[in-house]
Amino acid sequence: MPVDECLRLLASVPVGRVGFVADGEVVVLPLNHFVDGQDVIFRTAHGSKISAAEGQNRAAFEADYYNEQTQSGWSVLVNGRMEVVDAEADIQRLGLILSRLGVYPWVTAVRHPFWMRIRPTSVSGRQTPGTRWASHLAGTYSQPPDAVD
Repeated sequence: MPVDECLRLLASVPVGRVGFVADGEVVVLPLNHFVDGQDVIFRTAHGSKISAAEGQNRAAFEADYYNEQTQSGWSVLVNGRMEVVDAEADIQRLGLILSRLGVYPWVTAVRHPFWMRIRPTSVSGRQTPGTRWASHLAGTYSQPPDAVD
């Protein structure tokens, strides 16, 4: 898929997963987000994501959607560098975007949440086409015609 379509799809869902390495282990965490230009933006408390960003570690962000009725969907993967947003002007601007979009970060009980950004080095996506039998099922669940119970 073209990058602009990937970013449009990524912006259309409120939750995705961030992946990074912390203390030698791969960590994948669900979080809510929004897209600012090509950057994936989210807020977090001090912890493993902040530590990974401080080391300028590479990170991945993935979001997807699947429609059970049509058995179709998509997945978008952003690879890049995770960093803390610390410029006051950026924090103010992102806060306004957050309010306008109605995205409410999960990190609300934290006194001073951190804004994070993933600056992409690559953006890719794939679509899963519906199956040939999904269109005539119209909302009912069934196994494919050649499936065995």
